[in-house]
Amino acid sequence: MPALIFEKRNHVAYLTLNRPEVHNALNPEMLVSLAAAWKEIDGDGAIRATIVTGAGKIAFSAGADLGRLIPLLTGARKPQDEWDAKLLAERKLGDIALLRGYDMDKPVISAVNGFCIAGGMELIEATDLRVAAENASFGLQEVKWAIIPAAGSLARLQRQIPYCKAMEILLTGNRIDAQEAWRLGLVNYVVAQEELMAKAEELAATIAQNGPLAVRKIKEAVRRTSGRPYEEAFKIENEIAREVMRSEDAKEGPRSFMEKRKPNYQGK
Repeated sequence: MPALIFEKRNHVAYLTLNRPEVHNALNPEMLVSLAAAWKEIDGDGAIRATIVTGAGKIAFSAGADLGRLIPLLTGARKPQDEWDAKLLAERKLGDIALLRGYDMDKPVISAVNGFCIAGGMELIEATDLRVAAENASFGLQEVKWAIIPAAGSLARLQRQIPYCKAMEILLTGNRIDAQEAWRLGLVNYVVAQEELMAKAEELAATIAQNGPLAVRKIKEAVRRTSGRPYEEAFKIENEIAREVMRSEDAKEGPRSFMEKRKPNYQGK
């Protein structure tokens, strides 16, 4: 079985981390496959949203595979297959896989089943909307092993939840449960395990029905204006608004409303 299952249905891409026997730990094959999938999604005009989840009910992802990935990256083991070779030949694939330094302006929804720790949590921090099952838990446990969560968490987490709670998670390595993650604003919803994908799909379907260019440009605007002074941020906002308002979709939306019919958006 592939380490990543990539499917497309009804304008939505589905990415399933598929190593349940090792709690969906990230190995070279999964990282290389994730990087390729994000690039394909980015270039596919039919895809309007993505759901990423983990196979099984126990774990979203336990993070980096300590037996396969970390020894390869530290040089403790030699490359043994094509995936090892590809990752070593292009180290930035690991960053792309975790959406670190790669601008993905299509919305990504994470459906978190079970525990989500280390690299798994770093991946969901890069997503836009997050749904957690009641049995989900979250943590960055790298500090317990004298390493650091440097796949995005040191930059992202303290921007997404209160500073002191971010520092507690980073410095103690302790996990938090789904309800605490919701209370802190790390996830949007906590639902029963059997309702997890349905809720994620509900969000994805709602987004997919909206103007696809407008959706992408909203995310781009938020990304580009983040942390900038208002004067700079408003200039970016105006630039993006002009582009959207000149689009065919911006004409189709109000027209369909007046004609009392479903809009036919083309993403241009």
